[in-house]
Amino acid sequence: MQAPPPSWTPPATLIVPIKGLEPGLVDNLRSLLEQDYPDYELLISVRDSADPAVARITPWLNSRAKLVVAGRGPRDASEKIGNLLTALSQARINSEVFAFADSDGRVGRGWLRGLISPLHDPAVGAATGYRWYFPDRGAFWPLVRSVWNAAIAGMFGAGDPPFAWGGAMAIRRETFEKARVAEYWLGSVSDDYQLTRAVRAAGLRIAYSAHAMVETGGGCSAREFLEWAVRQLTIARVYDAKAWRLGFAAHAVYCAAMAAGIAMLAERRFWATPVFFLTFAPGMCRGAWRERAARLLFPARKPWFDRRGWVYCWLAPAVTWIWLWVFLASLFRRRIEWRGNVYRLLGPSQTEVEE
Repeated sequence: MQAPPPSWTPPATLIVPIKGLEPGLVDNLRSLLEQDYPDYELLISVRDSADPAVARITPWLNSRAKLVVAGRGPRDASEKIGNLLTALSQARINSEVFAFADSDGRVGRGWLRGLISPLHDPAVGAATGYRWYFPDRGAFWPLVRSVWNAAIAGMFGAGDPPFAWGGAMAIRRETFEKARVAEYWLGSVSDDYQLTRAVRAAGLRIAYSAHAMVETGGGCSAREFLEWAVRQLTIARVYDAKAWRLGFAAHAVYCAAMAAGIAMLAERRFWATPVFFLTFAPGMCRGAWRERAARLLFPARKPWFDRRGWVYCWLAPAVTWIWLWVFLASLFRRRIEWRGNVYRLLGPSQTEVEE
């Protein structure tokens, strides 16, 4: 974070799909429109012009920010994929980079510059950031979601990240075409996993940019969080089965060790006390390290971390069990509901859209 991103700012098209009104939508989109970047356009893509979000955002559209009405889109792909493909077809011809964002995230003014900067290296096929959840209120389940999501954020660093995340993702136009990303998207629900597969199949790597992190707010109930988490891991199991299996095995072993320690203490085998605490310590330490890293990534959020940063350490053992439950819930699932649509995931390039 101390090193500024390289001063490489080619003309770019930034695309954000939307659906419905959500908390902070206008402010989120405005943060994308007010980027400290010399030459870019913002395309906001929606399936239906009657979407309630359209009336809210229309007053501040201008020559840089345009609305794209995508229509129905492919019948065997997600609504998001359809919105992205239509927006790409209307991107200005001089844009050398395509960047993508989600409508529920808010970014700083240097976000687009930081996101695109790794692409100056010709060996980098795509660049990515990631999100951090900042619940507006200190309710239990929104904080659990933040701790749960922080475990994924912790996998992004100096090495090759696990995938390019669709809420902060950039790719050269030339790479997008040569890697046939649009073909990978057909028949798919996931834009980011498929772009990741296309880039790696082309022999290129993905680079993470710490300058491209995204703030996500909002609350959730227990049911909303668990449905969201199960959907995330169901998609991961279909699109990256190896990583899903490794994660499942790690959490199963970790939870089994904790359960064994609890059982031994219940039988008054107090000699096992040090071993019991050692099963908790690694996860709690990792949670504390993630919280420290997030403080560096979001210095303006210091008051929030001062009040609630303890959750990343002390809730880590409990959230590990939630991770195991979500893995089990996604084990045989193929059907997901996402933004009002229902999809059956038959494979990475095979999707059935239920009417």
